[in-house]
Amino acid sequence: MGKGGGLAFHASFNLLNWYPLLTLPLFIYMGYMFSKSGIADDLYNMFHIWMGPINGGLAIGTIGLMAVIAAMNGLSVAGMAIGATLALPEMLKRKFDKVMLTGVIQAGSSLGIMIPPSVVLVLYGMIARQPIGRLWLAGVFPGLLLAGLFMVYILVRCLFQPHLGPALSKEERSIPLKEKLKMLRAGILPVVIIFMMSGLFFLGVTSLVESAAVGAVITTIAALTNKRLTWKGFTEVLRDTLSVSCMFMWVILAALAFGAIFDGLGAVHAIKGLFLEYGFGPWGIILMMQLSYLAMGMFLDDTAMLIIVAPLYVPLVIELGFDPIWYGILYTITCQIAYLTPPFGYNLFLMKAMAPKEITLGDIYRSIIPFVGIMIVGLIIVMLFPKIALWLPSLYYLK
Repeated sequence: MGKGGGLAFHASFNLLNWYPLLTLPLFIYMGYMFSKSGIADDLYNMFHIWMGPINGGLAIGTIGLMAVIAAMNGLSVAGMAIGATLALPEMLKRKFDKVMLTGVIQAGSSLGIMIPPSVVLVLYGMIARQPIGRLWLAGVFPGLLLAGLFMVYILVRCLFQPHLGPALSKEERSIPLKEKLKMLRAGILPVVIIFMMSGLFFLGVTSLVESAAVGAVITTIAALTNKRLTWKGFTEVLRDTLSVSCMFMWVILAALAFGAIFDGLGAVHAIKGLFLEYGFGPWGIILMMQLSYLAMGMFLDDTAMLIIVAPLYVPLVIELGFDPIWYGILYTITCQIAYLTPPFGYNLFLMKAMAPKEITLGDIYRSIIPFVGIMIVGLIIVMLFPKIALWLPSLYYLK
């Protein structure tokens, strides 16, 4: 076996022996089980009533719902499915602009890969060999920043163009305060799930794998308690989890083998020499990396980009003196943008498959333009102010 083959073989077995890899199937299981639990229905009703009285309120509430969903499962597809089946019909029925609300659901669901527990950050941590806990903490404020920017955009636009997101009618919002307060109970279970998963992990009570297992168990119990889980549904969840988990395993294994061979061939030094040859400084190289991600995101999904460039870029980022945790957040934001950019956009095709016939592919493409612009603004903010991503991990791990 040649040098490259030996390196790839060694990298593959390093992956298979890495205990935290067990988190992947557990989080994937949670994502599928979450859709069976009925938690999202109660949450949406809560946001619906509390945010409905203002123009664009239902769209702002949908972003809030997506952020909560992201904090419970770490996948984009769960948010897309819930947004398309719950929020989309309700907003269409109330004469919301179909282009704007389509963009709201796609952008909001992309928060699932930023706000912890993020599966994309787990994948990045595996391939870049960075601690998952630091990456998760680093994703908290950038994720909330993006959610906040989405909400501000909706609020301001609907303030000047009320017809795009009309408020609930007087009859719909004439609900006694006592009933509104009762609806807040819908937020208790999500808070419990988030605390039992991420909270106990950061408090040091559970390990990464144990926190994922706790989340999977609690989500299953919630589905059983709400009487939404049938034996057929449970077997579907297990089958889908196995299928997607195996796909991720092969993807990660291929990425590590690819990176080991390229590292052994000196590709990192070659790329560094190429960038430096054209006179780019350290920040210029970071900027070129992000531009390359944005270009690739038009044709590839996040895992494909991770396989191709992360094994090459991450060692160079470290050598240039940048924090690989911060760079992981930049990578994840570009993944969110990649989910929305044509011609290949993961969320674009999901939305087309789930949306009613009145929403055309042209509507879907137009809907993402302002939100992609907002994400690019968010990316620039995190690049200019790295502490947005690094302050929380440095505070926690200083203890």
